[in-house]
Order: sequence, then structure tokens, then C-alpha cells
Amino acid sequence: MADLKLCVIGAGSTYTPELVEGILARREELPVTRLALMDIDRAKLNTVAGLAARMIEAAGSGPQMLVTTDRAQAIADSDYIVVQIRVGGLKARILDEKIPLKFGVVGQETTGPGGFAKALRTIPVMLDIADDISRLAPAAWLINFTNPSGIVTEAVARYSEAQVIGLCNSPIGLQRELAKHFAASPGDVVLDYFGLNHLSWVRGVRVRGEDVSERALEAAASWENEREAALIRALRMIPSGYLRYYYFTDEVVEEQVRAPKTRGEAVAEVESELLEMYRDPALKRKPKELEKRGGAHYSEAAMALISAIHNDKNEWHVVNVVNAGCILDLPDQAVVEVPAQVNCDGAHPLPVGQLPLEVRGLVQAVKAYEELTVRAAAEGDRREALLALTNHPLVPSFSIARALLDALLEAHREYLPQFFA
Repeated sequence: MADLKLCVIGAGSTYTPELVEGILARREELPVTRLALMDIDRAKLNTVAGLAARMIEAAGSGPQMLVTTDRAQAIADSDYIVVQIRVGGLKARILDEKIPLKFGVVGQETTGPGGFAKALRTIPVMLDIADDISRLAPAAWLINFTNPSGIVTEAVARYSEAQVIGLCNSPIGLQRELAKHFAASPGDVVLDYFGLNHLSWVRGVRVRGEDVSERALEAAASWENEREAALIRALRMIPSGYLRYYYFTDEVVEEQVRAPKTRGEAVAEVESELLEMYRDPALKRKPKELEKRGGAHYSEAAMALISAIHNDKNEWHVVNVVNAGCILDLPDQAVVEVPAQVNCDGAHPLPVGQLPLEVRGLVQAVKAYEELTVRAAAEGDRREALLALTNHPLVPSFSIARALLDALLEAHREYLPQFFA
């Protein structure tokens, strides 16, 4: 089993210690010899890297660390590049959450106009990273955690030569919850899972080969409030938590308008507290307070996927990958979030077939929005950007789409040079 070199771009993120914890936990199956931590924010990078170094030292063994703001240096000769960037930082996220609410539209960082704005800022940077990978580490795998994960992964797959797989922690989180409910190990739980990133459903569950779908539906319903439980029972499927923005739009907008702060503002406070903790030279482990930041199972999902590729495991994972006929109602080149067999050749999507009629129209509408967004971001096309927002199910009219587009582009002008040439 060959040694490997791992690179993290966006390593100034407060999530990075969780990733380091995962590397150390899998030392036997994943012998990471070099860990390159790269970020454009030198101050945050040094703080996070300091804790990472102390974690490795406390473990008694681990990879050699390279800490750098030079992306090319970090990528060169790497085997796996985990990308977790946030173009514009939390300030941009907060704008993404607040601006749509002025128009009576859901304000969320990955769903609706907020996710659209984030994609416009992020895709050009991701394509630059992908080009560096193709040039400096052409055999490497780009493991994308950057949101909106499905849209960003599709941009890389369409516009670059880099080998890319997108990841989200939501599927593994649901699998773990169901494993706990059925007193099973996570590997014993297989989900009949389909959709797009943050727009997905589970229509069946098997535990140790037994079909437990009805019991799983009732368990999932029991975890939710009355309105979500009623939805699960009506659909006869378990929807992603992000589908609340589509199924309960009016209630969600009202809740967001009444809230004293946005989720981004709350996260900014948590992040400030975490960075202060990370500066403590006595801290040598990931603090429990990181759970407030969200992203449970992030490290587990990333390291399990890398291990499946590196060790040729032919293992089941839910990933964001090129459709290639997996979902018959979507274009072959579109990126979808589905189960795949993962081995040394990458992720091979398993057949889903046709989408259930109950959700087919919603998935196709959102995929059309995603395809338009990818083209608009990569090519700086305002017309396609406008049509992307107009197509989104959460945007109620062309007039609102046009006003929203102008507001979002102006607010993020600094990060959108492709639209202001």
C-alpha cells in the first residue's frame, strides 16, 4: 500500500482539525506522509495549522506538514486535494442570506438565490484550482466539499480535465442515524438514495440485506415536527433536510425574517470563538465546541472516500458524480447525488432509473437552474444568470429574478469580475 500526499485547500477553515483527526484515526489504512495545508488567509492558516501540528505531535506519529499560501506548491505531486473554500468569507455568506429576504425569497447559503450567488463567486476560483491540479498533479483526485457542492462539482467536470468527486455530509449523517436506530453498523445500512446535492430523497432502506423501509420511514417521521412528519408520510420517502425550503417556503421565509440573526451571523460568532480556542498552545485535540459549527461526519465522509479509492475497496458511497445514465430523467453530463461503487478508478454511479413522479418536476427544474448557473459563472453571461434565477422554483417571477440578480451582482462585485469586464 503506497504512501500518499494529501493537500487541503481552504485549510484556514475551522473544520480542518476534524479532517486531521480523521487522518490520524486511519493511519494504518491511509499512510499520509505529507499533509499540505494551504489558504490565502495567512493568519487563520497559521492558527489552524498550529493546532493541527499539536494534534499530530500528541498522536505520536503522523504526516509531515507543509503550511503555505502558495497553491501551486501545495498541489504539486499530491494524490488527493480536498477543497473547502469560501470565496468572500462569511461576510459574503451573510449577504447571500439577507439580500433574498428583501424580495420575500428564502435566504440560504446553498439553496435558492444565496446558493446561486455563492456559485457565481466560487466556480471561477474552482476552475483555476482544477487547472492547477491538471498541470501539477494530473493523476490526483479533487475531493470537493465546497458548497454548493453539486453545482461546483458539475462546473469542474464540464470545464476542466481534473478528476473530481463531490461530497456532502448529509447522506452519511442519515445513514449513521438509521444505523443507530436499527442497532447496526453503518456499513450494514444501504440507502436507495437519489437526487441532487441538497435536493435528495431516500425511497428505501436495507439493513443487513433486509428491507426495513417502512420502519425507517416511521423512524424518520418520529424525529421531526408535525409538518415534516406529515410530509414524509405523504411522500413515502425521506427528504433531505434542505427540502424544507421548497415544501414549506412561506413558513421558512417568515421564520428567517423574524430571526434575530442569520445562520451566517451565528456561524461567524462560533468561528471567532473556535479560532480563539485554537490559539491556546495547550489545546491538542479537536474541541467539542466545533460541533456548533455544523458539518457533522465531514471528516468521516472525506477519509472514507479517499480510503475507498486508495485501497481499491469497491465500496458503497453516496457522492456527487457525473450522471452517465444513472438517472434516466436527467442529462448524462449532469452531476447528480447518488450511490456509487468507489474503487481505484473513482466513483461509478449505480442505476437509479426514472425519478418518482412525485418529485420528477422539481428535480428537473432545479437541474435546469444548476446547468444555467454553471454556464453563467464560467462564461460571465448575465443573460444566462438571469435565466438561471428565473428558472429556480423558489424565485416567484422574472421581475423579482431581475431585481435579485442586480442586487446580488452589485453586492459581490469584488468577487465577480467575469460580470464586470
